[in-house]
Amino acid sequence: MKIGFIGTGKMGAPMARNLARAGHSVTGFDPQAAMPGGVATADDAAAAVRGAEVVVTMLPKGDVLRSVADTVVPAMAPGAVLVDCSTVDIESARAVAALARTAEIGFLDAPVSGGTVGADAGTLTFMVGGASDHLDRVRPLLEAMGSRVVHCGAVGAGQAAKLCNNMITGATMAVTCEAFALANALGLDEARFYDVVSTSSGQSWSTTTNCPVPGVGPESPADRDYAAGFAVSLMLKDMTLAVEAAKTVGSPVATGETALRAYRDLADGGEGGRDFSALLPRFKSMRGKQ
Repeated sequence: MKIGFIGTGKMGAPMARNLARAGHSVTGFDPQAAMPGGVATADDAAAAVRGAEVVVTMLPKGDVLRSVADTVVPAMAPGAVLVDCSTVDIESARAVAALARTAEIGFLDAPVSGGTVGADAGTLTFMVGGASDHLDRVRPLLEAMGSRVVHCGAVGAGQAAKLCNNMITGATMAVTCEAFALANALGLDEARFYDVVSTSSGQSWSTTTNCPVPGVGPESPADRDYAAGFAVSLMLKDMTLAVEAAKTVGSPVATGETALRAYRDLADGGEGGRDFSALLPRFKSMRGKQ
């Protein structure tokens, strides 16, 4: 298929590269990032999408998505499909869907889970909102970039699933870091405590895949001085969106709000670029200061 790809940063670049490796003709545009191997470079966003059957966007936030959509939707051919893989607010996804509809363009919100590791390996999970016929058309592309595609419902449902998922991830990591900091304060050996948690009811992804303790469990960002697998700034963004979405429907998220404050404090302390598991050394440093 002929594909336009807008946004080739840390996530977008490997995704575009995997599409090219799968045999698709990919033309990309990013005002700051270079194109990965196998992807042609366009002079601007409109040029990248002209004649494309499918356009994929991977952008940092909702207002950027809206701005890019204002540029690319008029340049797209009627009948093409716009697939947004960004994580943005639900209203931005729906606004772009409405814009696409007026131009007879299909639209899917399809945020991803799996981080840069999953993007590189082509093992992302796509959470998709939109019409099933549009999804059927682009499913081979999503499967070239990921290992799982879940149709969550109508437009906006993909974003809703992503925000709820990441609220779980963020809150779970926060309490995991609190528990390991407490275990350390109580004199427990962290490796032995990991052996307990990883095989009992306290087990979670935050423990067994992204363990916040250096040298314990499978290799994780903690073993690289918390170099970001998923940055604090990104978790802060996603959890903020989740809490804001909860307010619009009156759903209580007290635990999510508490975890959100922890990530905000970490980012305000200049650690927004570290992995979100860097809450652990922060909690340890706070011992006796409460």
